[in-house]
Amino acid sequence: MLRVRCLRGGSRGAEAAHYIGSRVGAAALGAGWVQRTFQSTQAATASQNTCAADDKATSPVPKDCLVCSYNEWDPLEEVIVGRAENACVPPFSVEVKANTYEKYWGFYQKFGGQSFPKDHLKKAIAEIEEMCNILKGEGVIVKRPDPIDWSVKYKTPDFESTGMYAAMPRDILLVVGNEIIEAPMAWRARFFEYRAYRRLIKDYFNSGAKWTTAPKPTMADELYDQNYPIHSVEDRHKLAAQGKFVTTEFEPCFDAADFIRAGRDIFVQRSQVTNYMGIEWMRRHLAPDYRVHIISFKDPNPMHIDATFNIIGPGLVLSNPDRPCHQIELFKKAGWTVIQPPVPLIPDDHPLWMSSKWLSMNVLMLDEKRVMVDANETSIQKMFEKLGISTIKVNIRHANSLGGGFHCWTCDIRRRGTLQSYFD
Repeated sequence: MLRVRCLRGGSRGAEAAHYIGSRVGAAALGAGWVQRTFQSTQAATASQNTCAADDKATSPVPKDCLVCSYNEWDPLEEVIVGRAENACVPPFSVEVKANTYEKYWGFYQKFGGQSFPKDHLKKAIAEIEEMCNILKGEGVIVKRPDPIDWSVKYKTPDFESTGMYAAMPRDILLVVGNEIIEAPMAWRARFFEYRAYRRLIKDYFNSGAKWTTAPKPTMADELYDQNYPIHSVEDRHKLAAQGKFVTTEFEPCFDAADFIRAGRDIFVQRSQVTNYMGIEWMRRHLAPDYRVHIISFKDPNPMHIDATFNIIGPGLVLSNPDRPCHQIELFKKAGWTVIQPPVPLIPDDHPLWMSSKWLSMNVLMLDEKRVMVDANETSIQKMFEKLGISTIKVNIRHANSLGGGFHCWTCDIRRRGTLQSYFD
């Protein structure tokens, strides 16, 4: 049975063992922590490591602070929704190649640095506007990033590129309690993406929120395996199983979308865009009030966790049947219900330049009993209805092509709830 302990005024009795975790303790802070972190991830399926932590809640959120969110399912009150305006195809660099499939490489080679197809973009913009209207109709405050010309070329001492978009705030912003964390990112085309959100973040900061920017990587050539040998899906599976990714451990990097929150416990995957140094930076930054756990999947192209493993309620998680979680038994032993969503219904000929069909499970919980879901995905709608969760149906099929579903297109700023532990 799932046990929940509120960390504000909760009991201080003996703590139950935590089943989840690949804990990096104080002894791992010296040389060799990267190797040990990777080894702990590989061994996690067979282990039952504990996640020791003090029984200590974070400082109270300032009374007038607009930012407060601890998980993915408490009642949603305010959200940032991304923009498709001026979205550009990223240049076909090594990190982009490693995160896209062969059938789209010609698209990137031809259109890199230019706008996505205008007609398609126009439809995506209209879909997201309608999504915003529906969210407002559900009582949610909606904020938007600033429109920016992403076609402008920029140059640093280490590289040059054009930009991409501000479509996916979940990729770059992580809200933990009353803190907004800006991710450093791993694609050169996304180096300056934070600029679209700075006006909003300053407003939240002025309301009392904490504001943290993770160390900005140089994105020098050393951050990437320039000879990353990808030719087929089989290659990708083999490399991922070996723990080999296009990003190296040259410096910390991560996308916020590789993290998913469940109160005091935050789960993350090592992926093409998130390295162990980035995970370790987050672990140290959030300790001791939060525990960061590495989980892994049978995934040929890991990049962003929420179309593979999407936590939708206390003790309830959607787990992609095509990308099974190596540590899933640990969740089950902790009393969680693991649900495999149905096969997506999106047609094979629909362009998904930066994502897979499994965006069908990339849903946004408005609360424990309401979910925003693709209007075309009737199978997953029925799944939610059987769970007693009402579906709010929205069509964002053209917006999906830019690389994300409802969870990706949003970053929840405020959810009505308190910090709790779901693994005690």
